[in-house]
Amino acid sequence: MCLIFLPLLLFLLAFYSPPSLFPSVDGTWSCPHGCVCYEHGDLVDCRSRGFEHVPRGLPHGAWLLELGGNNLSLIGTRAFTGLWSLRVLVLANSQIQDIQPQAFFSLSFLEKLDLSWNQLTSLPVDFSTSMSALRELRLEHNNLNHISGYSLEYLDNMEKLDLSYNQLVLVGSGVFRGLSRLRQLYLHSNRLNVVQQGSLDMLPGLEVLQLSNNNISQIDNDALAPLYSLAVLALDGNNLHHLKFKTFISLHTTATHIQLSGNPWNCDCELHRVFSKILHVRHLHIDDYRNVTCRGPPQLAGASLAWVDSQLCIAETATVLVITVTVLVTVVAALVMAERNRKKNPGKKWDTESHTQTPSHPSPSPGLFLTNNSLNLLLCRDENI
Repeated sequence: MCLIFLPLLLFLLAFYSPPSLFPSVDGTWSCPHGCVCYEHGDLVDCRSRGFEHVPRGLPHGAWLLELGGNNLSLIGTRAFTGLWSLRVLVLANSQIQDIQPQAFFSLSFLEKLDLSWNQLTSLPVDFSTSMSALRELRLEHNNLNHISGYSLEYLDNMEKLDLSYNQLVLVGSGVFRGLSRLRQLYLHSNRLNVVQQGSLDMLPGLEVLQLSNNNISQIDNDALAPLYSLAVLALDGNNLHHLKFKTFISLHTTATHIQLSGNPWNCDCELHRVFSKILHVRHLHIDDYRNVTCRGPPQLAGASLAWVDSQLCIAETATVLVITVTVLVTVVAALVMAERNRKKNPGKKWDTESHTQTPSHPSPSPGLFLTNNSLNLLLCRDENI
């Protein structure tokens, strides 16, 4: 019996091939040469095949296209025409230097785009025009030195944007105005030097803001105020010497965890006051406070702020006390002298020859001026000075 069915089995095996590797009659899930297609063309793997252009003949029903590790250098206009079902597009590490206008035309349902580890210096103005459904955009490890608000204008469903490890020096006002649903923004390891007021506007749902390892030395007072949902703020590894309490008290969140270590802090009495105030705000938490170390003054270099903070204001407090005591002693001495002069000259005296009047009460001694609510010491000055 087995011998009867054996020829039939061999015949079927000889002519059978996986449907994903050959085009069907209507060509809806044909697979480009050099790629591997799975699940009837739903998943297309073209990784590291040496492609210099986006291959033609991609299955129209594909929802994941992996093109990483190639030598594309350029994404041309309408390079993905017809891939209406595409949800995930990976173009990482493909030597891409330029993206032409309308490159992603027809990708209206794309949810994730990975352009990391390329050589991009900018994005076209219409970059986001056809990708309103995009939820995650990865642009880390490129050479981006500028981001235009127009390039990101239509990404109103974006939840995660990674711009880390680029060459960004400044994020201008309104750059992220179209990202109203953004929850995670990664800007670490760039060259940012200031967080400007207005640069983070229109991000009410932002939960994670990663700004580590930049060159930030200034944060405008109200720059963080629009971030009502911020849960994590990473500012470690920057160039911060001082902080303003107003910068952080403007965060009206439920709870925000802040990282501030790895900055060249100038540990003076003012810095101690700011950190002390922040630590006493219920919804603000400095997670790495024990790792915040001083860069200056020289005698405190390398010391933990948490260890020296109670000693920072001793010298200033002592100076204030000395000045206060000196002023009080001067005031008391002036009052005593004034009282003595009053007792020595109890009434008015008249000079009959000159008809000049000597006041019954002497004027306050030089340098003393009294009012109902204040006592001011006036410096006596020589007429020749």
